[in-house]
Amino acid sequence: MDIGNPIDFSGRAVLVTGGTKGVGAAIAAAFLAAGAEVMVCGRGEPAELPSASGRPALFRIADVRDPTAAAALVAAAVERFGRLDVLVNNAGGSPDADAATVSPRFVEKVVALNLLAPFYVAQAANLVMREQPEGGSVINIGSVSARHPQPGTAAYTAAKAGLLGLTRALALEWAPRVRVNHITAGPIRTESAASVHGEDEGAAMADVLAMRRPAMPDDVAHACLYLAGGLAPYVNGADLAVHGGGEVPARYLTRTPFSSS
Repeated sequence: MDIGNPIDFSGRAVLVTGGTKGVGAAIAAAFLAAGAEVMVCGRGEPAELPSASGRPALFRIADVRDPTAAAALVAAAVERFGRLDVLVNNAGGSPDADAATVSPRFVEKVVALNLLAPFYVAQAANLVMREQPEGGSVINIGSVSARHPQPGTAAYTAAKAGLLGLTRALALEWAPRVRVNHITAGPIRTESAASVHGEDEGAAMADVLAMRRPAMPDDVAHACLYLAGGLAPYVNGADLAVHGGGEVPARYLTRTPFSSS
């Protein structure tokens, strides 16, 4: 990578799981804008693919919860690009569910998507990256829920906590050739999160956030460029918080209105 421009990804290949909408699409577009070749995946082909500078991402249907499909996805990226430099494990999420009554099948699906799938794709990617002279970078997109659970998110919280632990374990095992890092993302303003943000598009939520607004997808995308790029060659096993400083503790919100001054 050109040391003069540490976010120049020209000639590099990037794979983004769940990269067809929301945060994943922003990540894909950011890497495209930086010159990379990008493949995204999903369980259904979107009406529009992420693009930048007139270059769209490539798309492949894949259910990354299936280890065979995960390996085939990586193989397809390598076949198309001849290499794989960056994997962003972005696919994830879960609807809220009552832990007292949720079904075993629901729990299994949530854990499979948010913990097992990143493991499967990273495992296949590592086999490729470790043979490349430049190695590679794996970035796992996590959640503040891993440290601060919310009601209705027991299975999701457990899976995301596991993803953080997995990141640290893989960082130890796969260094120095392959770096593995984690992003702890806070509330993000996306179309899929509109029901959470409400009709005010997150204005009420902003009152309890230190930065006074939810994150935008590009906030996470730019963090990925840093972790995968030339400014972070010694950053491995890190947990980069992209939550704007987090939420103001509830005990303070019961007093006078929160002020940043």
